[in-house]
Amino acid sequence: MIRPALPEDLAEIKLLTERCAEAMADKGIFQWNEHYPSKEKLAADIQKKELFKLTNIENEIMGIIVLSPEMDEEYIPIKWLTTNKNNIYVHRLATDPTFWGLGNGKKLMDFAEDFAHKNEYASVRLDTFSQNKRNHRFYESRGYKRLGDIFFPKQSEHPFHCYELVL
Repeated sequence: MIRPALPEDLAEIKLLTERCAEAMADKGIFQWNEHYPSKEKLAADIQKKELFKLTNIENEIMGIIVLSPEMDEEYIPIKWLTTNKNNIYVHRLATDPTFWGLGNGKKLMDFAEDFAHKNEYASVRLDTFSQNKRNHRFYESRGYKRLGDIFFPKQSEHPFHCYELVL
C-alpha cells in the first residue's frame, strides 16, 4: 500500500535512506551521503505532504518517494520537453535493501505516474545519478527521455542526468 508518510514515520524513513545509501555504496554507487537526504529535508517533505511510503502487510516501510510540483533551481538550465508550469518532480526515491528485487521501485514509479495522470500534470520529471547505470535503464525502459545534466556538489563530483516523461 502506498500512502502519505506521517511525522511519526520520520525516524524509520531516515534509517531506510541510510540503509539504501550504504547498500548503493557497497555496489560502487556513491549517490547519497551524510549530507543527503537529510532528516530536515525528509521532515519538510512529510510536512508538505509530498513524501509517500510503500508498506507491506506488516506495515514495514519498504520504500519512499517524494512527488513535488515545485521545480528546484538546479533544473532551470535544462531544456525540458514541456513548459515549466504543470509538472511533477520525483525526488528521493528509495527502496529498503531488505526488499530489493521485489519490484518496489516499479510500484513507486507506477504510483508517481498514476498520481501525475490523475492530477493532470503535463509531465513527470526527475534526476538520477550518472554513475547509477541500472537507474538509467529503468527510466528509459519506462519511456523517460534524458535531457541534460545537473550537479549537486555536496553529493558528488559526478553529474546527475535529468529525465522527463511527457504524459
